[in-house]
Amino acid sequence: MNEQDIKYMKEALKQAKKARLLREVPIGCVIVYQDKIIARGYNRRNTDKTTLGHAEITAIKKASKVLNDWRLEDCTIYITLEPCQMCAGAIVQARIPRVVIGSMNPKAGCAGSVLNILQMEQFNHRCEVTRGVLEETCSDMLTSFFKELRLEKEQQKKLYGGGHRET
Repeated sequence: MNEQDIKYMKEALKQAKKARLLREVPIGCVIVYQDKIIARGYNRRNTDKTTLGHAEITAIKKASKVLNDWRLEDCTIYITLEPCQMCAGAIVQARIPRVVIGSMNPKAGCAGSVLNILQMEQFNHRCEVTRGVLEETCSDMLTSFFKELRLEKEQQKKLYGGGHRET
């Protein structure tokens, strides 16, 4: 982990905060080319009502437009949470050589937790992966978001009786 990784992960965290403001799972991402951010993305699945509304997919689309190429061979992608199978696959397909991850996702991550799509020898492209950059900050943002969600659900149950009605 170097200063540059910390700098760009902080930028990815800013994107995650945008998702949180929309009441989306706070996941953010930036793509860097020649020491410059060329694309940003954050989770918008519920907002846009699409399975494809992940931070990485949005950023990859934007970066491809900026570089006018589907190959992002000289880029680094910074993601606050370990990518899922769809996003890991898109990263491999985009030929992104380096992936920097904040926190790991033991339930659904595909950069070493459940699978490691980013480094499978069977594929023609493998990524260099750096894990744990600002891990605590990235993890805390997700943990606090889900705690708030659970509290809201509990309050709604109390307010509306959790399905039980008095007659």
